[in-house]
Amino acid sequence: MKEFLAFVKKEFRHILRDKRTMLIVLIMPIVQMILFGYAVRTEIEHARVDVVGDLTDPAVRKIVDRIDNNRYLDINEILPSVSMIPSRFEKNAADVVVCFGQDFGPELKKTGKGSVKIIGDGSDPNSAQMIVNYVTGVIRSEQTEISAALSGESSSGFSPSIQLMYNPAMKSSYNFVPGVMGLIMMIICSMMTSVSIVREKETGTMELLLVSPVKPIWIIISKALPYLIVSTINFITILLLSRYMMGVPIRGSLLLLSGVAVLFVFTSLSLGLLISIVASTQKSALLLSGMGLMMPTVLLSGIIFPCENMPGILQALSHLIPAKWFIIMVKKIMIQGAGFPYIIKEFSILAGMTAFLLTVSVKKFRIRL
Repeated sequence: MKEFLAFVKKEFRHILRDKRTMLIVLIMPIVQMILFGYAVRTEIEHARVDVVGDLTDPAVRKIVDRIDNNRYLDINEILPSVSMIPSRFEKNAADVVVCFGQDFGPELKKTGKGSVKIIGDGSDPNSAQMIVNYVTGVIRSEQTEISAALSGESSSGFSPSIQLMYNPAMKSSYNFVPGVMGLIMMIICSMMTSVSIVREKETGTMELLLVSPVKPIWIIISKALPYLIVSTINFITILLLSRYMMGVPIRGSLLLLSGVAVLFVFTSLSLGLLISIVASTQKSALLLSGMGLMMPTVLLSGIIFPCENMPGILQALSHLIPAKWFIIMVKKIMIQGAGFPYIIKEFSILAGMTAFLLTVSVKKFRIRL
């Protein structure tokens, strides 16, 4: 029995020796529980609704007020014409637009029917369908009251028509392809780079490389370059599969999309280098890049659940996830056909993250080794 207890004690000491790994193992379940408990929310609150119509018309005003009083919807902007709708969606300034026909109120009084159109941003089909359902429910409640007041019966006086821009067929691949693209590139670049460098540190061969005539920065580049090439091949493969197998269009500039992908690859490589500095073993590097990086990326980047549904603290944390900004840009370029002026904000944030991570990683790398 003493021998058995001695072996158990030895194993506990072996586990507790790596304090960073223990910290990851104990803290990660708490982080995951919080993320799953608060980030996984199916309902959407405070969806932004733009309106095209004459607000001096009492019938239009009444419906608009009813939409604004709904807990899930907020009136955002009053647009002068429908020609502004595409730019509003490309700027991510609105989630849905309600368009009232000309002379909506008089026509409703005269014939009992009015023209209403609901236009949603189909680049995110799940959220778009849910928001359109919210708006449709509010309008149908109003039309029931109007028709009952006009005819004394609860019959439909008007029925809204629905249009989902960019994705009228409601294909889920339009939403998941950009997310999967970001996730795959993040895993390959960050996880593989961190493990590759930590393996050199564990075996002691990194010190041999550093005493060679080659400068340390070129050693880092030589470690990262193969994964840059692999990521480029994966990017091309995903684009071909998404276009010709899943039918996802590439409406924007392919050159701009490639530039955004290269920028994201550099961001991921910088993250991998930073993980290699923090981690002392391959096991801790895998835990950090796998559980500590992949899980927040899946939950907080908008791949599955819209960030707008999350509490304020998690929304703030989602801004620190590089994949979030990459996915937004890919959706705008591929699905909406937006140009560079519409992605300047996201591109600048991702470029700033890349510069910061690369600078810190290179400096700490030299000091550490």
